[in-house]
Amino acid sequence: MLLTVVSFIVALGILIAVHEWGHYRVAVACGVKVLRYSIGFGKPLLSWTSRKSGTEYVIAALPLGGYVRMLDEREAEVSPEEKHLAFNNQPLRARAAIVAAGPIANLVLAVALLAVVNWMGQSEPAARLAAPPAGSILQVAGVQSGDWVQRIAKGEQDWEAVTSLGNLRWVITTAAIEGEPLQLEVAAGKDAAPRVVKLDLSSLAQKEPDAAFMKQVGLIGAWTSPVVDDVVEGGPADRAGVRKGDWVQSLNGKPASDGLQLLDMIRQLGASGKVEPQVWVVQRNGRMLQLQVTPELADGKNGQSSTARVNAYIGGQPAMVQVRLGLWDGLTAGVKKTWELSSMTLRMMGRMLIGQASLKNISGPLTIADYAGKSASMGLVQYLSFLALISISLGVLNLLPLPVLDGGHLMYYLWEGVTGRNVSDVWAERLQRAGVAVILLMMSVAFFNDINRLWG
Repeated sequence: MLLTVVSFIVALGILIAVHEWGHYRVAVACGVKVLRYSIGFGKPLLSWTSRKSGTEYVIAALPLGGYVRMLDEREAEVSPEEKHLAFNNQPLRARAAIVAAGPIANLVLAVALLAVVNWMGQSEPAARLAAPPAGSILQVAGVQSGDWVQRIAKGEQDWEAVTSLGNLRWVITTAAIEGEPLQLEVAAGKDAAPRVVKLDLSSLAQKEPDAAFMKQVGLIGAWTSPVVDDVVEGGPADRAGVRKGDWVQSLNGKPASDGLQLLDMIRQLGASGKVEPQVWVVQRNGRMLQLQVTPELADGKNGQSSTARVNAYIGGQPAMVQVRLGLWDGLTAGVKKTWELSSMTLRMMGRMLIGQASLKNISGPLTIADYAGKSASMGLVQYLSFLALISISLGVLNLLPLPVLDGGHLMYYLWEGVTGRNVSDVWAERLQRAGVAVILLMMSVAFFNDINRLWG
């Protein structure tokens, strides 16, 4: 709990500070006097004033935002000698640059964080696939258990190497959302002759990147050997004589090609609501043994069918690869990933707006805090990746054309640039109210989703 709170506060502090720093730095560069630079709202916990610039720097009690207060004739009287330092007296291009600088700073931060992640590197499951479920896109395309995915081509783009299972998931997800066709170069072994398969992603019933989406694609996980990794004492597997290290050859006469497939076969035998003895053929110390295992029945969650379980850990460790990029490649990959994530975020928002994607995809502070704690517990690389993702979301969200956001102000400036006049006070007030209503609605949905995810 403490790790979750600390990692969440640190994440918010960094992201808010960078966002407001973007506004602040460009304002100073444009000759605008900054009165206050605040991280957080409410009562100041810590503050100090620069003798050189007169700017007051504040860390406030409520770390859910921040602001940069600039000299502005619309907010207070400005002395004649400082009128040229007021924000409202700056040319249109300067005001637009100051407003856009906050979201852009978040996107630049994401590029930097992802570049660092690429330079540090991490160990990931190799792109060797478990048996795709029957009827899935990969299964229909001819992908089999244990196939290695070596290269991938999206749309009209050139072939590129697949570095890991995570890399493969990402390319498939972006291709599905963008409606791009995909080709995979796969091989039955690392040294086997490759073959090309085409994936028809247009047949997907839904294109939201969740577990159900990946199951439709057929990408359920990395290949693992169908070996018993451990046995719970007193459980069905233990009572039947199953032992750690047993290599399962078949179940009820059906060959077991990998750990995930074997686990699914065991579970599916309980879908009818009753269980019967299963005949396992296992290899142990070079000998073939036939065992009769009677699983237990576990009730399905959230209305799902019942499943069978044998109280044993199935599947060995997947093949792992170390993914690390050089200086230039890591930076360009960070730029590419930031662009793709930004594009995906906008596409998902658009799909939610027209009803093609569920509003359940909207997350609030509780979910973000939960993910912050989980990523921090997994290590620095995972936490930096989490920060990059949230920084992109913050940058994109603030560019939306809602009056209470930076994008809303840019919308006003676009109107001013096209028509040569400001938005009238009447319309500004109406749009402000509408923007507040939309933001409050989004916050309500986000909190509702948070409660359902964490306590549902």
